Amino acid sequence: MKIALLGYGKMGKIIEKIAIDRKHEIVLKIDYDNLHELTAENLQKADAAIEFSTPSTVLSNIKQCLNANVPIVVGTTGWYDEIPALKRECEVDNKSLIYASNFSVGVNIFFQVNRILAKLMNKHPYYDVQVEEIHHIQKLDAPSGTAITIAEGIIDNLDTKQKWVNVLPDADGVSDDNIKTDEVLIESYRIDSVPGTHTVIYDSEVDTIEFKHTAHNRNGFALGAVLAAEWIKDKKGFYSVEDMFDMN
Repeated sequence: MKIALLGYGKMGKIIEKIAIDRKHEIVLKIDYDNLHELTAENLQKADAAIEFSTPSTVLSNIKQCLNANVPIVVGTTGWYDEIPALKRECEVDNKSLIYASNFSVGVNIFFQVNRILAKLMNKHPYYDVQVEEIHHIQKLDAPSGTAITIAEGIIDNLDTKQKWVNVLPDADGVSDDNIKTDEVLIESYRIDSVPGTHTVIYDSEVDTIEFKHTAHNRNGFALGAVLAAEWIKDKKGFYSVEDMFDMN
């Protein structure tokens, strides 16, 4: 495949290496210093684009790819309010987009099992549940998109939970006195050099169940994005990564 990279930071560089290792060719790399090269003509040299930029640029990048009729893989978050309109555009005009808060194969297996676990725990309301996420200190947003997806998977399958709330622990610890019984607490920790750890904790008076995913580096996220580009290349429509990992 010929691939365009929209965003050439740490993730973009890892995606480039993995794509080349899988015998693909990078035909366009866009970052802040060459935004003028993001044109329909240049995009159309690619079979697909992989987007890992910033919340401030992602929507513009998506629209440029759709206008150029280039399938796009979107790993940046912060644009989900536009999903209904973009979905209609893809379906009506035969455009192609796949998005995810996390493209890692391991994380998406984690998402699937998390939903199954929540269905099982729905029969045992004496357990309370919370989500804990740990990332490197450079990650300024909280909670992570991955943690939100985990919490929403719990809410969709647990009758006792209606919404999630986020707490950033400080030096004095977490104050969760105001967490309501119908809320899923997401605790967000920022620790130097941690690529990403997510834990679902079910706790009762008699025992605790912990379900955890630990990323050792960013390679899993990047590999998943390249696999998504391979998957979307010849498809038309609007997809989430769940479609790629559909177990049905």
